[in-house]
Amino acid sequence: MAMLSEASLLYPLKGIVYFAGHPFLYPLLRARLLPSLLLSIFVFATLFIWTYLPQVAFLTIFHGRRLAWINGAFLVLGEGAAITALLFEAFFVDETLVDVFDATLINEGCRGLVATSRILHPEASSPIKELGKPTTSAVYSPFSLRQIIEFIVFLPLNFIPVAGTPMFLILTGYRAGPLHHWRYFRLMGFSKKERNAYLAKRKIQYTWFGVVALLLQLIPVLSMLFLLTTAAGSALWVARLEEKRRSTLNDPGTGAHYEDDPS
Repeated sequence: MAMLSEASLLYPLKGIVYFAGHPFLYPLLRARLLPSLLLSIFVFATLFIWTYLPQVAFLTIFHGRRLAWINGAFLVLGEGAAITALLFEAFFVDETLVDVFDATLINEGCRGLVATSRILHPEASSPIKELGKPTTSAVYSPFSLRQIIEFIVFLPLNFIPVAGTPMFLILTGYRAGPLHHWRYFRLMGFSKKERNAYLAKRKIQYTWFGVVALLLQLIPVLSMLFLLTTAAGSALWVARLEEKRRSTLNDPGTGAHYEDDPS
């Protein structure tokens, strides 16, 4: 049971619960809520009105009538998720995701990690108010043209009966999962070689995290909300990884010692 509760695929869902249970994160949501809702409604309504039925008609050739309605919906939802994510970043929301990520880390006892990249005000009344200006580049998830191209290339997988949609989710999740910890890798000061070595040992965990995060993005209207909650879930996973790392470094048998910023 303990291993299940720490499974990477659960952290995007834990982020929803965490966000809901920590009011200090709410101001970040309120600042983006109305614009994001209107944008999501516009994008998904436009896609479903103009592209859903043509795509269902085309999928009927390959899937039959019943599966075509279901897989056609996944296809449109995937297209809508990609468009809203791009537009969301265009509205400078990546800065908001960084704040959600950093504030969650501070609240979970990783203040020293965040302090490597931005000014902090420990006397502040909440983790959000504690966040000062970044001292280095602060990016939650970098813009990836390769990921967008692969997303478009993988979309036709939905044409494959039954197995196509799961294949699409797994392949896109494989690429998207590691991007949710880009901020963590920068805070740790990983080089490209170190980052790749770290990810190589955790391919399955990051793939499942990416799959669940993508599934949340496919939910109409709420997709932008789930971008914020997934950032919180990503930080919760980092806090757990850091807890394990500290435990290892403080183990007398390793001869190493680690201390976070106690302030």
